Amino acid sequence: MATATFAAGCFWSVEAAFRLIPGVLATDAGYTGGHIANVTSEQIRGGDTGHAESVRIRFDPARVTYDELLNAFWALHDPTQQDHPGPDVGPQYRSAIFVHDGAQERAATLSRIRREQSGRHESPVVTEILAAGEFWRAEERHQQYFEKRGFALACEA
Repeated sequence: MATATFAAGCFWSVEAAFRLIPGVLATDAGYTGGHIANVTSEQIRGGDTGHAESVRIRFDPARVTYDELLNAFWALHDPTQQDHPGPDVGPQYRSAIFVHDGAQERAATLSRIRREQSGRHESPVVTEILAAGEFWRAEERHQQYFEKRGFALACEA
């Protein structure tokens, strides 16, 4: 099993989309990239924790590659919007790839370069590539939010 972590706006739809990918074994909605330990959703709303709403993905690399997960990540949001790649606004909703090792960093960097050179966007890609740090799992009410409420997925990978 391997781990990937992505931030692409509100984690509800991001988590739901990744859960649909064969080979994704588990997902957690949570927060990473900031400076406050044991952060809560109430603290995140203020936008000053440094954390991004993120999804930690545990996947079977024999069934789905990291590159395939990167492709899904790019398809889920607008990576040219600073601090609001979707309808929510603030630094906690920024676009970021949190890499867990050198291979992921290389793959993420190449993927971002390809995305920038694809001609799909008129504006520059603002997605950050950062070393994965401590991941703080969001409260249970945020886990599998759409599935628990029977909502249709707003965006698909």
